[in-house]
Amino acid sequence: MLPKLSRLNRYYLLYAGGFAAFVFVLAVLERHGMPARWIGYSFLFFTIITYALIGIFSRTADVSEYYVAGRRVPGLLNGMATGADWMSAASFIGLAGSLYLSGYQGLAFVIGWTGGFVLVALLLAPYLRRFGEYTIPDFLGARYGGTAVRLVAVGAAILASFVYVVAQIYGVGVITSRFINLQFEIGVFVGLAGILVCSFLGGMRAVTWTQVAQYVVIIIAYMTPVALLAYKVTGIPVPQVVYGHVLQEVTLLEKQLFDLPAEIEARRLFRERADRYAEKIARLPQSLSEEREALAVRIAELKAGDAPMREIVLVEKQRRELPHDVDQARARWEAAMFASAARAEPPIRHAEAFPETPDGLSVRQQQINFLALVFCLTIGTAALPHVLMRYYTTPSVEEARNSVFWSIFFIALLYITAPAYAVLAKYEVFTHLAEIPIAKLPGWVAAWTKVGLVSIEDINGDGILQLAELSFNPDVIVLATPEIAGMPFVVSGLVAAGGLAAALSTADGLLLTITSALSHDLYYRIVRPQASTQLRLVISKSLLLVVAVLAASVAAQKPGTILYMVAWAFSIAGSAFFPALVLGIFWKRANRTGAIAGMLAGLFVSLYYILRVESARLPGLVVGEPMEAWFGIQSIAAGAFGVPVGFAVIVMVSLLTKSPSAETQEFVENVRYPSRSRGPAERER
Repeated sequence: MLPKLSRLNRYYLLYAGGFAAFVFVLAVLERHGMPARWIGYSFLFFTIITYALIGIFSRTADVSEYYVAGRRVPGLLNGMATGADWMSAASFIGLAGSLYLSGYQGLAFVIGWTGGFVLVALLLAPYLRRFGEYTIPDFLGARYGGTAVRLVAVGAAILASFVYVVAQIYGVGVITSRFINLQFEIGVFVGLAGILVCSFLGGMRAVTWTQVAQYVVIIIAYMTPVALLAYKVTGIPVPQVVYGHVLQEVTLLEKQLFDLPAEIEARRLFRERADRYAEKIARLPQSLSEEREALAVRIAELKAGDAPMREIVLVEKQRRELPHDVDQARARWEAAMFASAARAEPPIRHAEAFPETPDGLSVRQQQINFLALVFCLTIGTAALPHVLMRYYTTPSVEEARNSVFWSIFFIALLYITAPAYAVLAKYEVFTHLAEIPIAKLPGWVAAWTKVGLVSIEDINGDGILQLAELSFNPDVIVLATPEIAGMPFVVSGLVAAGGLAAALSTADGLLLTITSALSHDLYYRIVRPQASTQLRLVISKSLLLVVAVLAASVAAQKPGTILYMVAWAFSIAGSAFFPALVLGIFWKRANRTGAIAGMLAGLFVSLYYILRVESARLPGLVVGEPMEAWFGIQSIAAGAFGVPVGFAVIVMVSLLTKSPSAETQEFVENVRYPSRSRGPAERER
């Protein structure tokens, strides 16, 4: 039996106090000379060992405990677990970074991700909990009937969750490579070990109690540095309160820095470089041959003129690093062209909504993009299988509703802080990095440059850092803010522990979703219904290992930024699941044929749009020449096309084909109105 709620609360209060004491002890030790690397190792091993112990003590061989934690998780704690499950590396690491780079436009992520839980509360969570069972394919299979629906749902759940989990493991690699100086690829697999010990032995039971502990780390790690930074800048340690004042200061600094002659000159030089790359691409393959010949001539001249060996070696290295063929040259030069063009663009003013852009994107197109992204993130939130599965774990429908309320509360604590985080970080960069000698840049710049998330290039050769010469990957802002602000390294270690907890907690839930789809929905429900409980759990745990290693291998290739990969997963999940779930609950006429057609159509449209628009950035998945974005909508909002298509196809096909059986319509009635009769899962029990 699980302990009572009051005892659980005491356990987690003691844990929170113990973690705070641990941070305090490390801070004292740092003041007495403890090396930064040892602080990083301490955070890494303390947190992972804690999560591992929870996973070990929560091990189970019971199917209900493994898949839905025995349906005994109280609403408050399930809200905390959902908050940790939800606040992935994208939220913890990427959200403030996106707000830093895009300003007003980045608020689409805050609005969409928070608003999605309103749809969960109103449209899905109570009804899914009323149905019972274990997974989203379970519900769709019972609602629409037949094996085909379940197979489509399994495929969509695996695809969306896999893209999402790759982003989390990538985030783990970024954190470990920076804070404990591991090679990125090795850091990915170290993080993988932490993920596995949390979920391998106890499934959803272990994941749930681990995620509650991880939420404590996440929220402390996120709030502490931004509160210290707010106090440093304004004297008030409440960032949400001082946000407006600091934003005014940032606006004044933008007016001073953006129009400096050196800044304008640097952007002009980047534009010229982008144009040169465009010309080389247009003249392929001749331009590649000319460049190879020019370097060969240069090497011969250097050798003939008795040039220093170092200079000859450098030019020979340039020749070896030239693209080997036309396709490789095009991909490499296009990437360089886009990077230079991005630096050449006038910087975005943080508080300016929908400014005119040099690439011709009108205010109306930017507004459409903003609304499309909000739509996709809202719908995607309400359709992510690993989030919806959490509401199967509550004891009752009422507790499921309470759990959604607590989920929104715990998530909002972070989301209302992210805009202040971005503004305070930008203030620090503007006041302590911009227009200072490059030779005097702080050490953290070089450290993050080695990781590949910061780039410095003195393109105008003046020895001074202009903002155009500084390039940030959005994933670095939160992790580097303590160093940017000159805080003790223990704060950086704390932030790294929070980012690691966010990535691990979401990865646990996603891996469990994937393996549940394979072992429960595919193997048990379709391939071998007579499989024993022990065999089902063995299959699930074996698949967990395989999927985790595969995801880590993909993440090690650095396929994209965390935020982009997560947004793609949202579009995939929203397009595949949301129409089928909502119509399955609220429209009795929706039938099996319509659901299959709608899920496949929505999924195909979103995938096609992502792959075609992003074909230049995803060379391994090229499906043709890069496609012009429809209505200027970015690939991260692909669900803006997939979701409406899914709804339309389900409705049209359902109306053109046979109505569902009376038994199916009664099933809908039971799910929607629990007071009238008992649900199928509860009747079985």
